[in-house]
Amino acid sequence: MAEAARLRHGATQERSSTMSVTNPGDREFHSYTTAMAAIGRDEPRPSGRWRMIVYSAIGIVMFFVPITLNGTTTIPLDHLVNGVRTLLGEADRFVALAIIAAGAVYPFVTGTWRQSALKAAFAFLAVLGLVTASMVVFGFGPEFVLNEDIGPFLMDSLVVQVGLIVPIGGIFLALIIGYGLMEFVGVYLRPAMRPVFRVPGRSAVDAVASFVGSYALGLLLTNRMYRGGRYTAKEGAIIAVGFSTVSATFMVIVARTLDLMGVWLWYFVGTLVVTFAVTALVVRLPPLSRIPDEVYPGAEPRPEQPVTHDRFAVARRAAEQTLAEAPSLPKNIWINFRDGLVMVMQILPSIMSVGLIALVLATYTPVFTWVGLVFWPFFWILGFSDPSLMATAAATSIAEMFIPATLLAGSDDLVARFVIGVVCVSAIIFFSAVVPAILATDLPIKLWHLVVIWVERVILTILLATPLAHLVAAVAV
Repeated sequence: MAEAARLRHGATQERSSTMSVTNPGDREFHSYTTAMAAIGRDEPRPSGRWRMIVYSAIGIVMFFVPITLNGTTTIPLDHLVNGVRTLLGEADRFVALAIIAAGAVYPFVTGTWRQSALKAAFAFLAVLGLVTASMVVFGFGPEFVLNEDIGPFLMDSLVVQVGLIVPIGGIFLALIIGYGLMEFVGVYLRPAMRPVFRVPGRSAVDAVASFVGSYALGLLLTNRMYRGGRYTAKEGAIIAVGFSTVSATFMVIVARTLDLMGVWLWYFVGTLVVTFAVTALVVRLPPLSRIPDEVYPGAEPRPEQPVTHDRFAVARRAAEQTLAEAPSLPKNIWINFRDGLVMVMQILPSIMSVGLIALVLATYTPVFTWVGLVFWPFFWILGFSDPSLMATAAATSIAEMFIPATLLAGSDDLVARFVIGVVCVSAIIFFSAVVPAILATDLPIKLWHLVVIWVERVILTILLATPLAHLVAAVAV
């Protein structure tokens, strides 16, 4: 399969069950690459430079500035989604079911299910998601599906929320990542990239965009940079498994599920710090440390030139280059809302299939309890009151990043909820989306590499997030 075919529609399928580092559009990729290319040369300033400040500020407020409405304090995006859900009332389940139905049909209408065995498997999982969602909405089917802690919980706490927050949140996320702010910040992060993460400074934009925005876009950029000789295999692998987290919109869902919106800023910043700290450690451990430090076969090595002059001027030029290519605000809103709808068509069936399977296994079988034995000693040593539950929850993150949060939802232990919330994001690797996405790149990463790296990341996250969680419990509540 040609790369262009394999990389189609990626940014709109950030957590797609048929995910395969597909193309989010040449506009987005061109924006990132030309912004980095602009570093070191003096480009003419675009008109409307105010857009970077104003639009980025709006996006930041929507995601990171809690406000109080009707006695509830949370971020504006959360208030907006709650308002939309209130307007929908009991119809919210039917809206979600319609989206799932569209997502189940989509791979067969487009023929993408024939492209590989992996895509075929996820296409049939999407059909399973439609079946289980129909059972929940119309109240028929086996007890294990209709169990209030399984099917209805997934539908009401995750599917409906995700179905609303992704397209709505995508609009405001575009304001943060689409008008130059990420490129500006990336230039200032460049000096830390090589000594801390063992990757080129130019990867700072990639890392920030992947963490705050779409990991699909980040993986696309990583793969192109590797094929173009700008990253070695090791550098590309580090970026792929170290920074390709779910977006901030999904972090909001995790925080809501675990009742962490009251400490949202602590949670977001803490997750960012822990995720990057874990990456800095994992790059020094096998198997990641043993991936060849070689360029893509046939590619010409293109080492980066260091920034040796006014860093602010360089950051400004990189931001202005992106700003010059950014679409108008109405067009950007429509593009991102549309892409968000396409994205949830892929996400929701995955939650109702892979997520339901994981919850059924966690509820009725000891599978994740056995897997969790790897993590039990760490939770026990750190003094958690229920290390078995924590270990089982952490183990489920390999299947689907939301599931650990569902197992700790309702817990009275803020420290436990905070740690599991960080694990959901910092573990990075899960089979419902990221694993097939990474395996679809040209990077020499094997499946067993991903499993081992997942274990390493979860253990390190537990060790680093626990003291932070105690700090949050002591000062933020």
